[in-house]
Amino acid sequence: MIAFTTWLWGEKYRESHVLKLAAGIARNYSQPFRFVVFADRNMNLPAPIEVRRIVNTILVGRGCFCRLRLFDPALQIGNGFDDRIVNLDLDLVITGPLDELFDRPEPFVILQGVNKVNPCPFNCSVMMLRPGECGEVWQDFSLEKSKRIRFHEFPDDQGWIHHKLPNAAGWKGGKASGIYAFQKPGWPKGNELPPDARIVAFIGWRKPQLFTGLDWVQEHWKE
Repeated sequence: MIAFTTWLWGEKYRESHVLKLAAGIARNYSQPFRFVVFADRNMNLPAPIEVRRIVNTILVGRGCFCRLRLFDPALQIGNGFDDRIVNLDLDLVITGPLDELFDRPEPFVILQGVNKVNPCPFNCSVMMLRPGECGEVWQDFSLEKSKRIRFHEFPDDQGWIHHKLPNAAGWKGGKASGIYAFQKPGWPKGNELPPDARIVAFIGWRKPQLFTGLDWVQEHWKE
């Protein structure tokens, strides 16, 4: 069964973000799935949401390195991940059918081409991994190594993944995939939702809660 995962730490996001993401998936994904949130706290969330504690708390922070644990075969086995693992950021808004997006055979797929300033072509807002694949992303990682590769403002997980898997398959942001980054490359002029949008990522300072005046955010970003 496909597993959708997300991560919650610090004070930037709340349990309501988890509930809205889970509800958006449920409305737009027609097949059986799991929803797992890795968090730095205990949470009493309704089934079928599964809560797991973040083990490598030293990796929590702006660089989001804790998410690299998804590439760890031991974590995959320990959590019973036996099909695709789709990791989604908490500040996504799900706006359309998801099944086709994740019906792909590649070992790893990541959103690409939506960063405006950061030269890294990868963006970890949306990525999909098949268990048992690309284990070197985690096994070769260390904080010290992350500081020795090319990065933009600070070392981060998308830079490390690009360093290890530079030729990874991708979803091209915009019309090619239906995954849009709000007001980033691939987004049309204005604030209206593109008619073919399936997922809208809010990257950087832009977050859904700042744009609740938009009809489409009200319609799709809800529990």
